[in-house]
Amino acid sequence: PSYTYLRITATDGTGDVWAAVPTASVAVGELVTVAAQMTMENFESKALSRKFDKLIFGTLDAVPAGSAAAVPPGANPHAGVPGAPAIGKPTATVPADIGDLKVKKAEGEGGYTVAEIYGKSASLKDKPVAVRGKVIKYTGGVMGKNWVHLRDASGSDAKQDNDITAVTLDETQVGEVVLVKGVVHIDKDFGAGYRYPVIIEDAKLAK
Repeated sequence: PSYTYLRITATDGTGDVWAAVPTASVAVGELVTVAAQMTMENFESKALSRKFDKLIFGTLDAVPAGSAAAVPPGANPHAGVPGAPAIGKPTATVPADIGDLKVKKAEGEGGYTVAEIYGKSASLKDKPVAVRGKVIKYTGGVMGKNWVHLRDASGSDAKQDNDITAVTLDETQVGEVVLVKGVVHIDKDFGAGYRYPVIIEDAKLAK
């Protein structure tokens, strides 16, 4: 309902690719240009009950007649797409069967809760931190890295300081409790509308 999936035959003779763009009326045989924003491997579309080996998410450079209105400036054209980093405040829905989110705070100097990192983000900018939390969402292979959403029962939805994203090359899975050590960056803009007020990068994960 929110996206149009296009099977495109490249005009340079490199073959067919699949792309997903915000809902648009596009006719078979029509020439289109997709501005690619991110590529996902082994993406499963629940709406289509289909898995794509590779799917390019993007926008149409020129919106054809009869298409949905253009995406407003600053809006995320792929909001709600599993695995796509969110625009603005990057939160994730907690799975119903995830269990208790409360975990023991990371010990020692540099150990913080999720809420503390948000509260002290200005002073923690570009500094190493350690935080322990439960993985509520894990997306691998986006922009060449793995994206981990963590919660530890600190903070609140109202203050938007209860969910932090760590970017890592390490692997994990939803439901695991992990110790994350990385560097705090603030107001991080990855382009394509994917902006994070607080994020932990170059992260290393441990049990």
